[in-house]
Amino acid sequence: MNKVSVIIPVYKVEKYIAATVESVLAQTYKNFELLLIDDGSPDNSIEICKQINDPRIKIIRQDNQGVSAARNTGIRDAQGEYIAFLDGDDLWVPEKLEKHVLHLETSPHVGVSFSYSALIDETGTPLGIYQIAKTKDITTDYIMCRNPIGNGSTPVIRREVFEAIRTRNEQATEDAYFDTELHNIEDVECWLRMAIKTDWHMEGLPEALTLYRIHSQGHSASILKHINSLEKVIEKTRAYAPEVIAECENPARAYYLRFGARRALSINEGLMATELFNKALATYWRILLEEPLRTLLTGAAAYLLRLLPKTIYQQMEAVALKTTGASQKRRISQEQA
Repeated sequence: MNKVSVIIPVYKVEKYIAATVESVLAQTYKNFELLLIDDGSPDNSIEICKQINDPRIKIIRQDNQGVSAARNTGIRDAQGEYIAFLDGDDLWVPEKLEKHVLHLETSPHVGVSFSYSALIDETGTPLGIYQIAKTKDITTDYIMCRNPIGNGSTPVIRREVFEAIRTRNEQATEDAYFDTELHNIEDVECWLRMAIKTDWHMEGLPEALTLYRIHSQGHSASILKHINSLEKVIEKTRAYAPEVIAECENPARAYYLRFGARRALSINEGLMATELFNKALATYWRILLEEPLRTLLTGAAAYLLRLLPKTIYQQMEAVALKTTGASQKRRISQEQA
């Protein structure tokens, strides 16, 4: 049985970390090590972790450097053939590792195995909606525009994939895998590098094996920061794969602007949502042809939020989310059949 190294960056997650760690310890696949990377957390997160007694747990401390540096530290220390990431506020269902390991061991061409995610709120209550994306034939332009992996708590990756994208700049003394200069988009840049620089395939399991926590405290500045981070990824990728960027530069911008509009909807910023939506269409209008339903629904929701009384919009939003969740659940059931 191949060992899995599970890496959890720990920073200001004292409300959630115990449940997160327990969701790993409850895995049906038992051959794993759990590396808790204390990223200079100022709260009681690590004290809580120290109270959990399991020989597979190892706590590694570093000064606060961010999630990318914490993951890099974990990868360098990892002993497993497979490497999995879990954010300190998310959860796994008990069968997650078992299913990903089976997927990797029966699919020698697959280097990255990921899954769908079910969304939960701050209390852990299911929201009834999911992160769903394409699971096969994933191309570089698809990763650039839509990030099929969804979030950093869902992939399980062969060690060989990381060895193939390992970097070290002139000033650094240690190997790096995630780019510590990027924020809010470091996952996508890493997945993109894997797709461009290696022959390994990415494939998803059509099951919600990760529980991805949605936090209510969002603000418009973070949305704009996320969108602007794409430009750094474009410029970095252009330096070593200009042909990739030439094909998907404007489409990527449009999809990120649409994503920003959806994020703006989640914090009830109607004006911002409409402005981002309009900018997405102006940047690459073919997004309407490529994903007509999602694009039109995003635009309609943005204008309704901006124009309707708040109570009426919230009632419509609740119905739309319930309908979307039911449709997603049917799709998952059909894919598993």
